[in-house]
Amino acid sequence: MVISFSKKEGLVDVPNERKIHTKPISRIGGVAIWASTMLTFLCLVLMSYYPYGKLLSGILLGSSLMFLLGLIDDVYGLGAKFKLVVQVSIATIVYLLGVQIDSLPFFGGVELAWWISYPITMLWIVGISNAVNFIDGVDGLAGSVITVNAITLAILAITLTPANPISALIGFILAGSMLAFLTFNFNPAKIFMGDSGALFSGFLLATISITGVMKVATLAILLPFVVLAVPIIDITYASLRRISKGKSPFVADAEHIHHKLLHAGFSQKTTVVIITTVAILAGGLACLFASHNAIKYDFFLTLALVGVMILLNVIRVLTKK
Repeated sequence: MVISFSKKEGLVDVPNERKIHTKPISRIGGVAIWASTMLTFLCLVLMSYYPYGKLLSGILLGSSLMFLLGLIDDVYGLGAKFKLVVQVSIATIVYLLGVQIDSLPFFGGVELAWWISYPITMLWIVGISNAVNFIDGVDGLAGSVITVNAITLAILAITLTPANPISALIGFILAGSMLAFLTFNFNPAKIFMGDSGALFSGFLLATISITGVMKVATLAILLPFVVLAVPIIDITYASLRRISKGKSPFVADAEHIHHKLLHAGFSQKTTVVIITTVAILAGGLACLFASHNAIKYDFFLTLALVGVMILLNVIRVLTKK
């Protein structure tokens, strides 16, 4: 439905020298990702199940606002500085609703003052949201990495003590929405998630890592850095490279890690496999640090994830005939 609507309205991503696709493709896939995620929560509400007091309201509100910002950018185009200001404003709202990084292991788990906690939380939420957006440059790449990251964070949220099943629920719902989206996003893609999908997903990953992992135990604050290693490394590398050249870190280019692999001769599909494998290994390493139960769940869910992806590709091939 989104593909059909975007083609009629001209909401397509046009090829240029920085992009690797060769024909116009729908760029508002985030609408489908956001809608499927929120419809799932609506079903829970209709069943009279809404976990108040679990920071869920802040996460849902913030992620929806981030989605809306991305959608406006996909349709009309917004300046990088303006988007950054709005992103910080959204993250501030979520911070005031309780989604906060309030302690650091390097200080013995002592609670941080708000003037330290606030900028750290802003940097994490805004940084991860944009980092996920940065890796959305190859068919199926961002969706695959988001799926792996969401599942891993969900596993950690239910295996660490005390468990946080609400954060785990959000992670699994995001993974399910993303797997459905990947059916249309694998190479050759029929639709892109756009800024709306990438910012929405990145925001959810950032916030559930805070509520589901960082608030559990003192050293657990380090686990999301391992889980989200792929987007963190990419945005750090891209920002430092641009700054070293005297450019703004917000100016887009074609020198991300996935671009390097493509320039090295790897195909889009191989590039996705390589980077997704790194994400899976990073997730497994985080589970190894966490607990033996997390390792067990991560192993079986990784096998299930690979199986589902193969099934989605088979379905896509059969529907083409």
